[in-house]
Amino acid sequence: MTGPGSAAPGTVLAVRGLDVAFRVGRGRRARTVRAVTDADLDLRAGRLTALVGESGCGKSVLTEALTGLLPGTASIRGSALLTPPERSDPVELLTAPESVLRDRVRGRLVGLVPQSAATHFTPTRTVGAQLRETLARLGATATVADLLDRAALPRHVAALHPHELSGGQAQRAGLAAALAGDPPVLLADEPTAGLDRPLVDHVTTLLAGLAAEGRAVLLITHDLRAARAVADDVAVMYASRLVETGPADDVFAAPWHPYTAGLLGALPDAGFTPVPGHPPELSALPDGCAFAPRCPVSGDCSGDPVPVRRGGRSVSCHPPTAPALPAAARSGAGSR
Repeated sequence: MTGPGSAAPGTVLAVRGLDVAFRVGRGRRARTVRAVTDADLDLRAGRLTALVGESGCGKSVLTEALTGLLPGTASIRGSALLTPPERSDPVELLTAPESVLRDRVRGRLVGLVPQSAATHFTPTRTVGAQLRETLARLGATATVADLLDRAALPRHVAALHPHELSGGQAQRAGLAAALAGDPPVLLADEPTAGLDRPLVDHVTTLLAGLAAEGRAVLLITHDLRAARAVADDVAVMYASRLVETGPADDVFAAPWHPYTAGLLGALPDAGFTPVPGHPPELSALPDGCAFAPRCPVSGDCSGDPVPVRRGGRSVSCHPPTAPALPAAARSGAGSR
């Protein structure tokens, strides 16, 4: 799924070595917030990738970097090459000027479903009017009815104002807007936050269906149950770093990283045992492995985590101290 070299087959968006940091405060109180650290991620056509992890680990910052929505205080390194299938030339998202992101990328090549979608609609205008305006701005041929159908919304929603929508309707209206330009990449940032379980299942099933139509879909969520139900691939993030990635079935069946195992152990059907302790602040990340203070198997984790890649899977850990990691991978630490 990931790796520093060539991208996996079918990759539409290849992220390599992405670092995002913010300088906050002034003078002696200034500090650096390391929001994303050395992230490698492939988003592939026809597959839904779930980016999971506890709140505040950097998941949303990663998507903001990909869409050029970070504030001016952010420093960014790495690459994010968008290669649209049969559409246009590749675009390097991290260095593209705002004019390119505005006119070529946002809405047309990359659709974004934001958190709390209702707040992104103008409160004094109907949903239908705003969807119609979005279609016109993008020069799209679809109709408002088409968008409502794609998002599994009844037609009468077009006549409603944002405050008249239920939570589930608001999230699906945000999805409808993101689909207006028929983008090959869809980034859904916590689209199920605040929804009850039936609505969570409904929204994630919709996203899985959109991936099945050929899109590369990134579902950002802290809901591991939802991710396990619909993801083709999974990326697990902890304290700014992707600690484990790979095919979802493989990762969920046999996690390599202790944090992934801890998240799965916190699910109700696995005993509901939470990961002990709390994640560190991104402005005060420790040296070495940030998970070591919470890790049940940590040993000498003072150095940077060692990336290990095998069979389409990747883990960033200290292999000699990770018993869940296959012996072949432990012996080949750092190999590709």
